[in-house]
Amino acid sequence: MSRILVVVGISAMALSACSSTPVASVEPIDGVISGQCHTDSVRGAAGLAAAPGTVERARVDSDSLGVSVVRGQRGRNDANVGASAGGDHLTIEIGPTNNITALRCG
Repeated sequence: MSRILVVVGISAMALSACSSTPVASVEPIDGVISGQCHTDSVRGAAGLAAAPGTVERARVDSDSLGVSVVRGQRGRNDANVGASAGGDHLTIEIGPTNNITALRCG
């Protein structure tokens, strides 16, 4: 009987770990996205995995209205390449292992 309880308990814990909890929405600190892209606030994202939450956080922190994720087109790992300000769109370049290699406006 105790074995059954242990198996049921482990099964319940395993199933609860698989539940899909919605990710909290990403909000700007000041409550407003200006639409004027700037990368100075998101340089720290270089090297991180380009997970959906990370990409959205970078978009919000850069005050961009839109974001694109593209495979690295420059052939080098330099997060400071490209426009650091201007436009309303953030472009994130990723490397072969889905890590962020560059961020630029436009």
